Amino acid sequence: MAHLIEVAFRGNRKEFFTWTGETAPPLRAGVIVEADRGEDFGRVHSTGELAEVRCNGCAHGCGTTPPPRVALRLATKADEQLDRELTAENEDARRKSMERVKANHLVMKLTDAEWQWDRRKLTFFFTAERRVDFRGLVRDLAALFRTRIELKQIGVRDEAKRLSGIGRCGREYCSASWLPDLRPVNLGVAKDQKLSLNPQQISGACGRLMCCLRYEHEFYVQSRRKFPKEGKILTTSLGEEKVIACDIFNERVTLRTAEGDSRVIALTELRSELERLEQPTDHAHDHAHDHVHDETDEHTGEYPVDAAVRAMLDTVETEIAPLAAPIPVVTPVPALVADVVEPVSVHLRTDLPTDIAADAGVIGVSADVEASNEAGEAEGDAEGDAEGDATRRKRRRGRRGGRRLRAAEQRRQTEQDGSPMPPDGDDNGDDGDDNEE
Repeated sequence: MAHLIEVAFRGNRKEFFTWTGETAPPLRAGVIVEADRGEDFGRVHSTGELAEVRCNGCAHGCGTTPPPRVALRLATKADEQLDRELTAENEDARRKSMERVKANHLVMKLTDAEWQWDRRKLTFFFTAERRVDFRGLVRDLAALFRTRIELKQIGVRDEAKRLSGIGRCGREYCSASWLPDLRPVNLGVAKDQKLSLNPQQISGACGRLMCCLRYEHEFYVQSRRKFPKEGKILTTSLGEEKVIACDIFNERVTLRTAEGDSRVIALTELRSELERLEQPTDHAHDHAHDHVHDETDEHTGEYPVDAAVRAMLDTVETEIAPLAAPIPVVTPVPALVADVVEPVSVHLRTDLPTDIAADAGVIGVSADVEASNEAGEAEGDAEGDAEGDATRRKRRRGRRGGRRLRAAEQRRQTEQDGSPMPPDGDDNGDDGDDNEE
């Protein structure tokens, strides 16, 4: 059965491995685990559920997937003796590398050196304000120690984590003792906790803002949700009071009246006082609601309306009613052309009511139009097919052809009646250029 274990190495470096034995190894036991190249020595830091929680919550954890590396075996006494010898040689390797850094004129600070358990790799940790070209330094160190050299640039927080120390609180650094990840800390976190915004007063030994400000921030956020916001005006038994300060540890609130009098009250007493003051307001609202309900009409269940408002509503309904009626459709009457020989028949709608026709202005011209229609029909029957064909041709040919046909008809009528012919060009104001055939 596979078990998940967390192994701690020198410099507070921790990684997760899979233990393939039936039972998990005990805490602080030395184990030999797989490394990038070869094997390494470490001690068991956590197992079981604690290791799973840390693995899922840490940035360097394995998440939901099992770690790819495995722990090979428990360390023997010889393995532990070899690890102690390598630890003593780490400081000697760091001093020799510092001499090579000065020889290469590099602006960097070597923090620590770490031999791998099988002596196949030597890792140097350094800090620098900017990028450093250490390719020449790597060649010199490889020729000096006859092994694989690896240089890692770390930050000042990681440096404090590897070296450890005592903080201003008198305890070991949180980053070196138990804090798994180093998350960024800003001044907003200190502002929420009502601390000084001076970086020198809230900085740790590494020169950065203290890590405790970060992991304590959630406690402050959850605690302040129970208190009213500072600057809010509350209506209490003494009248309107302003919230000045909130003590989340003692659960007390400082209030100040408009006259400048201050008092400190417990959070529970303040809540009970506000609840007592809100109850009469709620009852008054209920009574007012019942009074309005009693004023409604018992028969219709509607609220009474003032006479002036009702008259206004009736006026609005009267103005809107004609607009809502359907608009009748009236067939337009075409204009009668006096100079057309055959009159145009006009068919009026007889199904319209009298009032609608009067509104449209049709009643006054209906009799004359009907008489004109009857005369036109009788004359059209007497003309014959020839004149009908001529009229149809006249309508098709348009304005230019119609003037020529009208001129010809006038000549024929003049010859029959014996009256003198009108001069050319007098055709109802038309141009005389089209009257001659």
